[in-house]
Amino acid sequence: MASNPFAHVVTKVCGPPSAADYGADKLLRAVVWGAAAVILLLVTYIVFELGRQAFPAMLSFGPEFLYSTTWDVQAKQFGILPEIWGTLYSSLLALLLGGVLGVAIAIFLTQDFLDHRVSNVFRTIVEMLAAIPSVVYGLWGIYVLIPLIRPGANWLHDSLGWFPFFGTSLSGPGMAPAALVLAVMILPTVAAISVDAFKRVPYKVKEAAYGMGTTRWEAILKVMLPSASSGILAALVLGFGRALGETMALAMLIGNSNQISLSLFAPANTLASLLASSFPEAGPIEVQALMYAALALLAITLLVNVFGLWIMKAATRKFEGR
Repeated sequence: MASNPFAHVVTKVCGPPSAADYGADKLLRAVVWGAAAVILLLVTYIVFELGRQAFPAMLSFGPEFLYSTTWDVQAKQFGILPEIWGTLYSSLLALLLGGVLGVAIAIFLTQDFLDHRVSNVFRTIVEMLAAIPSVVYGLWGIYVLIPLIRPGANWLHDSLGWFPFFGTSLSGPGMAPAALVLAVMILPTVAAISVDAFKRVPYKVKEAAYGMGTTRWEAILKVMLPSASSGILAALVLGFGRALGETMALAMLIGNSNQISLSLFAPANTLASLLASSFPEAGPIEVQALMYAALALLAITLLVNVFGLWIMKAATRKFEGR
């Protein structure tokens, strides 16, 4: 009987793991667990340091710091409610604009509207927006965007000034230019992750929808969009987190005004802008208050991410059945 020329290959491929394989597996597990432990330790250390330096301010100002509207260094009165409002308001506006546009771009690039090679070019162009420094976005907003939208903003104020969103004129930096620039900055994140979410959905799902007699847009809106919902929600959560922490562009564009207003054209402030603009000249007491504000920003970011994960799980159970 002729011997099998591939017997040694089969034995080598299908045989039990060797001692070296077990050692490599244990080493890889140790490296992975070590990396996870380092991340947890780093986050714990950051929270501990912020809490340690903010503790005197927490004792002095208490929870009133979170809902007071005065930031007066001379009077030693500190409150961050306008900054919390500005952070959430600008981020939500940016998410509304950048999120809708990012998902629309993902649909355009993945649902056979373009040739595959052309869609890759467009995707690369969108992702290149993430490489532009935030200070460049800020300068673009000051010298291009604000002069561009000011006539329309002032016309809206003159015509619909009774409406709270148009209650003030746009004289310079304000909420609208800051939110528009922030929307452009989160656009690459939302678009790239949404594209990957759509590509994860098997093409047979779309073919089955066509077989049921749906139109292209019915298949996209009623089949593909729900099937990719968990990935799209992840993109929106990451984009929102990106918007919450943006500093330099908002410090240049939002106006750094300690007020609460619904008007899109009124100047405002954010927690990140407050930290960036106040730290260089801050005294010991103000540094403690700023650390308290940084701790509040970290807490808001963590709460937003936890809430986003809960929404993602709920959407996954509803639309994907798992």
